[in-house]
Amino acid sequence: MIGRVELFFRTIRRRLSRSELAVRLLKLSTSEAKVTEPGLIMIQIDGLSHGQLRRALDKGEMPFLKKLLRRDHYQLHTLYAGVPSTTPAIQAELFYGVKHAVPAFSFYHRPTGQVVRMFDPAPAAALEQELAKQGKPLLAGGSAYSDIFTGGAAESHFCPSSLGWGDVLQAANPFGLLFLLLTNLYSLLRIATLLVLELGLALVDFGSGLIKGHDLGKELKFIPTRVGICILLRELITIGVKMDIARGLPIIHLNLIGYDEQAHRRGPYSLFAHWALQGIDDAVARIWRAARRSARREYDVWIYSDHGQEPTISYAKLTGQGIETAVGRVLQNFLTEQARIPTADGHGEQAQRVRLLGGKRMQRLFPTFWGDVDSVTNIAPIITAMGPLGFIYLPVNLSSKELVRLARQLANEAGIPMVMLPESDNQVRLWTATGDEYLLPADRERVFGPYHPFLAEAARDLIALCHHAQAGELAICGWRKDVTPCSFSTENGAHGGPGPRETKGFALLPPDIQTAAPPRDYLVPMDLRDAAFTVLGQAPPRPTTRERRHVPLKTLRIMTYNVHSCIGMDGKIAPERIARVIAQHRPDVVALQELDVGRRRTARVDQAELIAKHLRMDFHFHAAMQVAEEQYGNAVLTHLPLRLIKRGPLPGLARKPGLEPRGALWVAIDLDGVEIQLVNTHLGLRAAERWQQIEALFSREWLNHPDCHRPVVLCGDFNAAPSSRVCLRIREFLRDAQIEFSDQARPRRTFLGRYPVARIDHVFVDPGIQVVGIEVPSTALARVASDHLPLIAELGLRP
Repeated sequence: MIGRVELFFRTIRRRLSRSELAVRLLKLSTSEAKVTEPGLIMIQIDGLSHGQLRRALDKGEMPFLKKLLRRDHYQLHTLYAGVPSTTPAIQAELFYGVKHAVPAFSFYHRPTGQVVRMFDPAPAAALEQELAKQGKPLLAGGSAYSDIFTGGAAESHFCPSSLGWGDVLQAANPFGLLFLLLTNLYSLLRIATLLVLELGLALVDFGSGLIKGHDLGKELKFIPTRVGICILLRELITIGVKMDIARGLPIIHLNLIGYDEQAHRRGPYSLFAHWALQGIDDAVARIWRAARRSARREYDVWIYSDHGQEPTISYAKLTGQGIETAVGRVLQNFLTEQARIPTADGHGEQAQRVRLLGGKRMQRLFPTFWGDVDSVTNIAPIITAMGPLGFIYLPVNLSSKELVRLARQLANEAGIPMVMLPESDNQVRLWTATGDEYLLPADRERVFGPYHPFLAEAARDLIALCHHAQAGELAICGWRKDVTPCSFSTENGAHGGPGPRETKGFALLPPDIQTAAPPRDYLVPMDLRDAAFTVLGQAPPRPTTRERRHVPLKTLRIMTYNVHSCIGMDGKIAPERIARVIAQHRPDVVALQELDVGRRRTARVDQAELIAKHLRMDFHFHAAMQVAEEQYGNAVLTHLPLRLIKRGPLPGLARKPGLEPRGALWVAIDLDGVEIQLVNTHLGLRAAERWQQIEALFSREWLNHPDCHRPVVLCGDFNAAPSSRVCLRIREFLRDAQIEFSDQARPRRTFLGRYPVARIDHVFVDPGIQVVGIEVPSTALARVASDHLPLIAELGLRP
């Protein structure tokens, strides 16, 4: 009854949802997939390193992400960004499976004679066309927000190739858009409030910048730009994503760039950058809640960062001259033509991102600082140096000896931290500003330091970068071990190079997502890509729970779970969702009650077999009730050796023949040569009925049978509270696992799902078994998957 009330209010809430109403009025297309079809939302927090995330969690700046870790058991993984540690390089690998697609964020494209900057629409679109020929697009049929590449998305918004909202909303009728504004009045007021607050912070930041000697004009211009990127763009993306969730798009990818923007400007440790994380955390929370309420798909929500940032000092401040001037002076000894450098004026990439908002009015409101770059001539050297990574393209061919002399002088005279020259046999010769010379990969420890978290990988990628078809004759890098890195742009935080912070991102994933392959203990973008295709059902599933173990076991995790015919509190029939709840907590043995097999009400599927197949477990099923081909009963699943001993009915009340039949399932589980007897049951609703059934279970037909030896576990849904006559009777022979563990944790209720009020699911063990842990998972998934919460007992055999 309570479940029906909750379902009713869920339905009403969904129909009155602003996103649902907006979808209908704007006449946006919706998914025709089954409501249990999987969907995926990938949230990229641009520029947030693994270390900065941990710092934000510890300081309480991201409470929702902390809740995902604590209550929903999300797992925090390390993600190796690769070199170059830039968004286009990571997104090319994630979206198309192409590694080393670009040598840096900015480079000279020889076939077209253009200096490419990846925030410019034309180069990004041209490169994506090439990527689409090399790999299957990840975002096909979905949407993309604020990304460098669209990933093959059917709809893209605020991307270089589709500035602003994109075609879908631009083509919407005016009345629908007016309704969208009115129904999101709270969001608009929120934006206005945050704009005022951010403006105040920006003025403080402006004063701080002046004190530190920053340019007055640039500081004034940056105030509206930062406000537009950090607040307005984030809120517009959140509104759009929530509508896409309501539509049921199969995959949605969004890039939240506020932290990266602030970190570039004031440093990754700055208060301003970490202030942006609080707004990002709130946006993630709103998107996550919308995904949980989706009526058209079963969404997973992943949060990850594409890279981190290193605190930097600008090269100009470090040496007293710009990189173009410094390189030009050294080149005068090698070239007759004075160097002409068609590159940025040192603002960095972040100021350009405000163009993603689209529209000429937006550009007047939020100015950028760079004009377009013309084609370069073939008589001048070209330097592309954004962030801590750059290239030098020479207009003439120099001999190998001249290149070595040039590289050495650039390091020694221009003070460039690292200058790299690609050599044959897949090697790179490297000079530092301290006068040292190295050869990669042989000297990787001396170059990166022995404690770099990705020593071999960073060396390999740096070599590939220097040998890239679009790389220059020389590569320059502002990062060097044991000193503060420098950026060739004017910024206090940067990325792109091989530093330990900039290459160390993170991935926050649900606990049953299997990704990294041993012996690697970190992820790469390709791992996320493969896992995403698996979740979407476009790749073979990976094991979602433990494989059979062939080593001595000290403990056994047993879960008992009434799955309510796999009908959730939201009315969805989803055996796959039950399997995910189980997989996320990795039990060794699962005792399930209320399973349907071949029943019309649940699409005639064999729920026991489907769940076991998903978990790659063996199982035995007992039909307590059977009418024609329809069955209903209990099952035991495990990845350990399993032997069926008995399955059969339990007595009911003779004077009440219409009561639901009840039964039990008795199996033996081999735990490293020790056989554990386990009985799974589901008792009746009436006290007298339960008394007869428990007396039968303790007769010579079941637990008192000569073949029933210790150790013994009795578990299931007993429909009886711990203080009931039935439970007190059981405790004459066996011990209540939750009470045994109560000195460390208070017994937890398991029914009714979202708001449990009763403890009627139990695990009873004999005195020869030690209870070493109890869990009652209360994740968002568990609270909606069934009207019961699962109960997990961690059991250990006493000597």
